[in-house]
Amino acid sequence: MIAPKFKAQKDSFHAELKRRINDYFQQEGISTTGNYKLYIKAAVLLGGLLLLYTHLVFFTPPAWLALLECAMLGVLTAGIGFNVVHDGSHGSFSKKKKLNEMAGLCLNVLGANEFMWNTKHNVIHHAYTNIDGIDDDLDAGPFLRLCETQKLRKIHRYQHLYFWAAYSMLFFFWVFFSDYQKYFTKKVGAMPLKKMKASDHISFWAFKVSHVVFFAVLPIITVGFLPWLIGFLVYGVVVGFVMSIVFQLAHTVRETHFPVAEETTNRMEDEWAVHQLKTTANFATNNKLVTWFSGGLNFQVEHHLFPKISHVHYPALSKIVAQACADFNIPYHNIPGMRMAVVSHVSYLKQLSRA
Repeated sequence: MIAPKFKAQKDSFHAELKRRINDYFQQEGISTTGNYKLYIKAAVLLGGLLLLYTHLVFFTPPAWLALLECAMLGVLTAGIGFNVVHDGSHGSFSKKKKLNEMAGLCLNVLGANEFMWNTKHNVIHHAYTNIDGIDDDLDAGPFLRLCETQKLRKIHRYQHLYFWAAYSMLFFFWVFFSDYQKYFTKKVGAMPLKKMKASDHISFWAFKVSHVVFFAVLPIITVGFLPWLIGFLVYGVVVGFVMSIVFQLAHTVRETHFPVAEETTNRMEDEWAVHQLKTTANFATNNKLVTWFSGGLNFQVEHHLFPKISHVHYPALSKIVAQACADFNIPYHNIPGMRMAVVSHVSYLKQLSRA
């Protein structure tokens, strides 16, 4: 499938929005990257993961506590993905390139691959959000139907009931299948993968092997196969579900759109920034705990418009973006609460379960 082109405008909404955002940073005299609050949060999340891993593997806590710690390890892994990896991969964690690279590499340590993620997320998803056949995030078949242009199967009749089980498998699918599929097919969905350098190949296999060693071999040696298997399943299910639900609430809800390119010209109806606003939604933006833990991904609109700006600035930027949307009569999707966002997502899945 050939990637579509977006509408070009001389005096675009995007240009005006960038001007207003640039003015904000100049007036405040602050950097667009992360600050001490982000670095403290990163230290808390990474330190917590290291302590829990050490206690689980080398100190053998009682079964009830071990299961609880495995679940917490999953929560911390998702939190590191949201706050450290995500900002690092977008180059917004720090002014220093090396720190951004180190933050992004945390994804490799946790079992996935940053090279594949950058292509899937930064290059494809951010450019072609909610465009079926291009945005790989919509490809959850055959188990889930995430937009009307996808084939309706009998199993989809119940997707609003079993979606949580599918989301819980994300971590296992990503780490043990999806990365390898992209590696060997050299594609992300229908889009070609950027050519990998020798260092990328070495990094891919070295981190995949080290992940197996630290998250499988070593725990099996210290606690035994069955305790490890149960603990790893709990850990992976928590990581998968938490990450899935946060990302899905931003794009697959009743409020968002799934535009299709004009058939003869392969062009989208809107300019890129307007497309992002129509296909993306914020949620629970007044909930400080959700904002802290999700790395500002509940401010998904601001993130999609300005992915190279750290999430610590999104609450302030949201006011500027919302005002600009009101001035230009462009929709700004903001679901007030987490519960309302989940209800919207489930309702949307139920809507797609029927012809």
